[in-house]
Amino acid sequence: QVQLVESGGGLVEPGGSRNLSCTASSNIFRLYTMAWYRQAPGKQRELVARITSSNVVDYIREAVKGRFTISRDNAARTVYLQMKNLSPEDTAVYYCNLGEGSPVDVWGQGTQVTVSS
Repeated sequence: QVQLVESGGGLVEPGGSRNLSCTASSNIFRLYTMAWYRQAPGKQRELVARITSSNVVDYIREAVKGRFTISRDNAARTVYLQMKNLSPEDTAVYYCNLGEGSPVDVWGQGTQVTVSS
């Protein structure tokens, strides 16, 4: 079973930047769409950005357009989420997902991003 390990979370001041990474344990990574989700306290998990196996970004949440960038490196089995101009509303646990809706459908453990002064 493939595993996903996220990293890069932490405390950042408003207006700051943070880069998240999610690395898969298997080369099947290259076959699947990857996505970043987030879940803020008391709220439902929401899709932030998604990138296909062909490196096409097919979804960016309206609230993060122009501030967040998703990318992937199949050789490194890693998907990235570059976040800039962060606001307190971006505070959440960020999760990566491999192959949602497919028979694989694997989630990472989540990484906390807190935006606060």
